[in-house]
Amino acid sequence: MRPTPSHFSWSRRAALAAAVALAGLSAHAQPAYPAKPIKLVVPYAPGGSVDIAARLMSEEWAKALGTTMYIENKGGAGGNIGVDQVAKAAADGYTVGIQSVSLAINPSLTARMPYDTLKDLAPIGMVASSQHVLVVGNAVPARNVKELVALLRANPGKYSYGSAGAGSTFHMSAELFKAVADAPVTHIPYRGGGPALLDTMSGQVALSFPVLAAAKPHVQGGKLRALGVTGAQRSALLPDVPTIAEAGVPGYQFETWFMVFAPAGTPAPVLEQLNAALNKALAHPPLKERMAREGFDAVPSTAGAAKQRLQQELGQWAELIKTRGITGE
Repeated sequence: MRPTPSHFSWSRRAALAAAVALAGLSAHAQPAYPAKPIKLVVPYAPGGSVDIAARLMSEEWAKALGTTMYIENKGGAGGNIGVDQVAKAAADGYTVGIQSVSLAINPSLTARMPYDTLKDLAPIGMVASSQHVLVVGNAVPARNVKELVALLRANPGKYSYGSAGAGSTFHMSAELFKAVADAPVTHIPYRGGGPALLDTMSGQVALSFPVLAAAKPHVQGGKLRALGVTGAQRSALLPDVPTIAEAGVPGYQFETWFMVFAPAGTPAPVLEQLNAALNKALAHPPLKERMAREGFDAVPSTAGAAKQRLQQELGQWAELIKTRGITGE
């Protein structure tokens, strides 16, 4: 018996209804994001500025998302190993990373990068910024930035500065100072900011550019003299210390910023949800106050603004590193 037209019509309606039902079941089976804890990769050992920024904001960020967040420290290669872990993770919103301005610096200092910064990462948003401070030991005769620049110019090769290591923000803030101020001073890399700071106090090196929060107690204790902060504005942590620009090196400005990101290919709705929750957390007054006490200024942003800043600074640092012959060794 051949099927009648009405039989075909009924079959099509039944198939359509079954498809709709299955689609509904499938959609229902997909849990709303986030359905489980989120891993936040910090590409350094515990205790540094990136780790501190992550621990300050992660709990409030997770609360705004309605989930929990745990931190995994994955140090090595100036932060590249941890960032690469995020770049190669599943693009499902359950692995995210945080990095400082080194995200824009490292590609120009590393001969073989394990990831492509712009192609393999999806910025979620800015988190915060912090300043460094130019400090000198008490044996250095310069009492201000102008006197220091004059001293360095008059004695090329005599004075040195300590950094937390080649490619660190200590290093790059100092190299930018050398370029803008035309002030010759030799780089001495250390394994971490603490040893560099100790040798500045003891006079083994003349100056350094530590993170402001780390230098503050030594400045207030009289073991170091702060000549200028690196940002565009004075810091509430040391309000009597001028910016380096206002103290005699116009055009100089350096801030360490912190950005969170996900693997490229993470769905746009997930990135939007992560960004909205992050900005909500950063606007929370108790969190802003805790961050300020540690020397961080909350900097909420859109994902687009974060990506634009990253693109811009990748170019700026590439130019400085190339023209000054700076290496990561």
